[in-house]
Amino acid sequence: MQNWLFDIRSRSFVLLTALFLFLTSLVFFELTDDFDQNVILFFSENVGNSTLDLVMQYVTESGDVFNMMMFAIIILLIPKTRRVGITLLILIVISTLLTGYIKCGVDRDRPFLDWLGSELPFEVEPDSFSLFCEGRSWTAGFPSGHAARSAMFAFVMVYVLSEKFPRGVHLIWLYPILMSLSRIYVLQHYPLDVIGGTILGIFLAGYVSKRLKLDEIFLPRKI
Repeated sequence: MQNWLFDIRSRSFVLLTALFLFLTSLVFFELTDDFDQNVILFFSENVGNSTLDLVMQYVTESGDVFNMMMFAIIILLIPKTRRVGITLLILIVISTLLTGYIKCGVDRDRPFLDWLGSELPFEVEPDSFSLFCEGRSWTAGFPSGHAARSAMFAFVMVYVLSEKFPRGVHLIWLYPILMSLSRIYVLQHYPLDVIGGTILGIFLAGYVSKRLKLDEIFLPRKI
């Protein structure tokens, strides 16, 4: 799995870049609006299971930028996992800022539908950060920052744990899948928002991890 990381001249870099730009174009020119609207309306009309509502909210809140940063800082403080913590921390900052600015450029509104499900213990809010953007990153939805962060988190964790747990490690990919579903479920994003965020998160994780030499964790330790 060490070949998962890639640089700017790799095929993976080109393909992921092209795919993200293609999805961005579809959203920008409103070519997916009918599909997105139908899916989000289906979710809005089928909430109300108190257990599922609560689970989905806790899943979506786990992808909050501050919760992710706290996890990365804890990993950073442990000597054996310091490089992993640094990588995660840098990725969280880059992905959060980048998704904020892309949201400003694409300027596709979030669903803005009323929550008709069970009363939730705390309010679900967007978390986009971008300077000089007149607040548009808070109301725009493409790409999803939560989806991007959960995808890059899963990418890094699957990568670093691949040698110790070669089979079970891929279960970690369930996290970004659940995160994407939860963002639609709590009516914060359309499907294309979370798909775009997931692709962007994988792209950033593969490229930034390569630049930060994350693969050196597999080298024999010097005594």
